[in-house]
Amino acid sequence: MTRCFSRLAVPFLLLQAALGSEVTPVQKVIEMLENMLAKGKSEKHNEQVQFAAYKQFCDDTTVEKERAIKEANEKIEVLKADIQKFTATAKRLTKEIAGHDEDISVWNGDEKAASNVRAIEKADYDALHKDYSESVDALQRAIAVLKKQAYDRKQEPAYAQVSDLTRLSLIPPEAKATLETFLQQSVSASEAVAASDFASQEPEAYGYEFQSHGVIEMLEKLLDKFVEERTALEKSEMNSKHA
Repeated sequence: MTRCFSRLAVPFLLLQAALGSEVTPVQKVIEMLENMLAKGKSEKHNEQVQFAAYKQFCDDTTVEKERAIKEANEKIEVLKADIQKFTATAKRLTKEIAGHDEDISVWNGDEKAASNVRAIEKADYDALHKDYSESVDALQRAIAVLKKQAYDRKQEPAYAQVSDLTRLSLIPPEAKATLETFLQQSVSASEAVAASDFASQEPEAYGYEFQSHGVIEMLEKLLDKFVEERTALEKSEMNSKHA
């Protein structure tokens, strides 16, 4: 307001001076006022244009910022929903992982136990297979010697081969008893033959020969049985190995 008063005061003073001195006509003052009015209108117009530009900028910026804020709020809501979803998923997966860890622990324990059992089974297999193989070899040797002795009476008696059979763990007790009886009778027969001539001991020799055939038949049955059982044992071990 002070600025407007100063603008009007100057022309008024000039008008007063002109009237007082009567040097400058009134028309000159009016012209000056008209120029000032035009200048004021021009400045006002410029200010209105500038204000309109600023207002348009503010309006545009406000619309843009409000839109950006709205989009950001919508995105925030979406992200909140995602966070809740992922939190629930993480909680579920954590629970599942704990369950899987427990399963893995149990499986590791089972695997270790199975390995221990398998090691025991393998050791038992090796020991039993060794017993079968030793028994089969011993039976084959004893049978071969007994058969040869049955056809050659001068052949050295198969004491050692038959006696070895009585020390094998797989030979049944009744078979061991038969073999021990056979050994005792074989020793007695050998001693009797050595003390007498062949003619007087021929019946006892035939009795020994008959008994040896019975022992051979028993040993052959045991041999077939052990070979069959060893084969079954080997198949079982193969299946257990690839289980």
